[in-house]
Amino acid sequence: MTEIPAPARVAVAGGGRMGAGIAQVFATLGSEVVIAETGDQAAARARVATGLHRADERGKLIGSTPDEILERISTVAAPSDLPGDVDLVVEAVPENPGLKIEVLAAIDKTVRADAVIASNTSSLSITELGTALGDPSRFLGMHFFNPVPASALVEIVTAPATADAVVDKAVAWVALLGKTEVVINDSPGFATSRLGVCLGLEAIRMLEEGVADADAIDRAMELGYRHPMGPLRSTDLVGLDVRLAIAEHLAATLGPRFEPPRLLREKVARGELGRKSGQGFFAWTAPGL
Repeated sequence: MTEIPAPARVAVAGGGRMGAGIAQVFATLGSEVVIAETGDQAAARARVATGLHRADERGKLIGSTPDEILERISTVAAPSDLPGDVDLVVEAVPENPGLKIEVLAAIDKTVRADAVIASNTSSLSITELGTALGDPSRFLGMHFFNPVPASALVEIVTAPATADAVVDKAVAWVALLGKTEVVINDSPGFATSRLGVCLGLEAIRMLEEGVADADAIDRAMELGYRHPMGPLRSTDLVGLDVRLAIAEHLAATLGPRFEPPRLLREKVARGELGRKSGQGFFAWTAPGL
């Protein structure tokens, strides 16, 4: 089998926390990275810079300084402004199917025909999102985890139309990033979101019913089952709004066992979204960018 090199040029559509993390890891690998951000481009770049300096403080950058890596990253105002000569585009906009399809359609018209296009969706159907593309054989899911630089896993999600060669490239690129892949067939919630949301929703119901406080529930899973992080703190890190959207999607596709608890809906309505807002099931003294 021919060795697959790192992508020379990568585009990321969306400069939020996930998009910035994806941009950071590919720039650290040595790729030139272009971020398409329709909002505040300076804020997207600042997120990458913050992540690089944190990685440097932990001794994770070898042979390059944060500023040298940041020089490989540029921004544009829209997916239609991306350069055509990229090897990989990762769509990382919010978990809204209409928005994702709109962005993917713009990407499809902009980049060259042999570029791999991936979605960072955590639960939406890759088959359905692929209808936005003229050639869905070059499309798959690359579900990164938060925080991207520190996470060990990338969930690669394949649709029936996805070409084997595209899967091979994605697997090789994940390995070059120093991460491990799991390859999953397209299904609502894939493997990780389906299992993670199931555990998280039950933990929220337990809190709602007064079974125990948030810290006790999380410590039970951390110490009893060796989970590195409890389900409620994990929900704070993911974002309560994100978890609610995934739960609603899974309830619609897989049934009422994924119906979101009242407490989750109430917290999202109050703006208690987790780490990014400073308050979720726990208080965060330094809200995430």
